[in-house]
Amino acid sequence: MKFVLNYSPQAADLLQSGTIDIDRFKCPPWPDMIAAASAYRPVYIHFDLKAGPGLNGSVDWDTLAALRTQTNTPYVNLHLAPKPEHFIGMPITTTDPAHIAAVTGRMIEDVEQAVERFGADRVIVENVPYDPGTDFRVVRPAALPEVIRRVVEETGAGFLLDISHARISARSLGMDEYAYLEQMPCERLCELHMTGLGYNRQGHLTDHLPITEQDWPFLEWVLARIRSGLWAHPWALAFEYGGIGPIFEWRSESSVIAAQVPRLYALAHSV
Repeated sequence: MKFVLNYSPQAADLLQSGTIDIDRFKCPPWPDMIAAASAYRPVYIHFDLKAGPGLNGSVDWDTLAALRTQTNTPYVNLHLAPKPEHFIGMPITTTDPAHIAAVTGRMIEDVEQAVERFGADRVIVENVPYDPGTDFRVVRPAALPEVIRRVVEETGAGFLLDISHARISARSLGMDEYAYLEQMPCERLCELHMTGLGYNRQGHLTDHLPITEQDWPFLEWVLARIRSGLWAHPWALAFEYGGIGPIFEWRSESSVIAAQVPRLYALAHSV
């Protein structure tokens, strides 16, 4: 399994000095960042597509395809991220079966647009964090394991498991974190994302933080299931720490990257 790291100037400096090693940098579809990161390692793009709002022809598929080809990015990813404003009158915490069906159907429709363009074997869907008290407000049905599984099964797409997102959703749903992870459609696992968890100033659990001693066991458990053959073998493990801009610049510490990347690189290459 390859090891991938969010691009940041700090990571590039550590790579150039020989302090860390990686297989690829992970970048959003930003040409300037792609160019900067490509000077150090091959890049793969994590697209910002969302399933749930209703794409309705809003995506420039030709530009997306060109970026994918340019970087040899193996998959086109979509986030399963329907929000309350996409479903007028739907409470964010809804348990109504009609609402669950509507959300599921909309996400399937959006994923199918990508599948029609690239083929099911080149499309993956990512679980997102459900916490109704945060600014990233997805409706509850999007986090239900049975809904995520149905989207994967009906579209034929692969699955991108974000371990931290799953843990946040599990807590919000009142589920055991391991039990929640176990219900994900990981027989179709294609990619893994990992970060640490912590609490923000509003007291909400958040990700994209350094990995703590409480976080490592979840990654080890996931990798054990992959090694055992219970779950499919993903192409890459991405450490989503660090980046550029106000969202990430305060959590791009060189000391964290230098300390944690070697362990993650070794774990990825052990699978």
